[in-house]
Amino acid sequence: MTNEENLTNDNNKEQVSRRSFLREGAIGLGAMTLAGNVFGQTQNPVAPREGRANRDGRFAGKVVLITGATSGIGEGTAYAFAREGAKVFFCGRRENLGKQVEAEIKSFGGEATYLRADVRIEQDVKNFVDGCVKKYGKLDIAFNNAGIESPKAVPVAEQTLADFENVMRTNATGIFLSIKYELPYLLKNGGGAIINNSSVSGHAGWATIAPYNASKHAVVSLTKVAALEYADKNIRVNAISPGAVDTPMLRRAMQSFGLTEQQIAEPYPIKRLASVEEMARAVMFLASDEASVIVGTDVDVTGGYLTK
Repeated sequence: MTNEENLTNDNNKEQVSRRSFLREGAIGLGAMTLAGNVFGQTQNPVAPREGRANRDGRFAGKVVLITGATSGIGEGTAYAFAREGAKVFFCGRRENLGKQVEAEIKSFGGEATYLRADVRIEQDVKNFVDGCVKKYGKLDIAFNNAGIESPKAVPVAEQTLADFENVMRTNATGIFLSIKYELPYLLKNGGGAIINNSSVSGHAGWATIAPYNASKHAVVSLTKVAALEYADKNIRVNAISPGAVDTPMLRRAMQSFGLTEQQIAEPYPIKRLASVEEMARAVMFLASDEASVIVGTDVDVTGGYLTK
């Protein structure tokens, strides 16, 4: 074989390796759609004006707090709870989108209030939780959903400390602070439910997204610890772990990596992307009386990935 042929083969191998690396990163990004991308565009996964809110629905009289509900799963879950009669108090960093979501919920007869808050900042989280109780008089259910993705899909040695700390502070510290300030009100209320948004990345390793992977493992651990500490106080703490959920962030990742929906969905046994509505239904189940003995559980909503 000539030197030229060797060089060509080496280049081909490098291109294949590069494609494999990027594909792994993109599939990992699929696992990062659960909390919604705080830098992306809003998404209305549930048609806001389709029908009216049921004031006598299954969550009538309940006050639901949601972090990071200006897009993605948080937004869809806010719509879902409001349609079932809950009073929804939610936050996000993008004030313009928060006001849009609040207006959409009110347009179909639901009750919702947006307050800007950054879950990385302790005083913001305290003010947000206090604001919920000040507005609606109590707290029954909290969905701690806010989160961001790893800014770069690169190996650990190429990750920056700043990026790692920012993802950890948003996804892990943000959950810790939310639980910390929600618990006193739930205790005062005589009980309630907390649902945290983890990820398939909280259970499996995904190359190239170390900050996100580490943060979601932390969420699973925090969920178990809080559940053990407060189960006898009638407070149920659980989590969900989504896989690839169809959100704008995932669509952007697919475009960036040149991958199709089928390629992203292939590792998942259901062979399709999950929907935001499906994630909202899982959260609502864990918040309901039907889940009264489910405590400290991280529910696999990946479509079977974690059973492999």
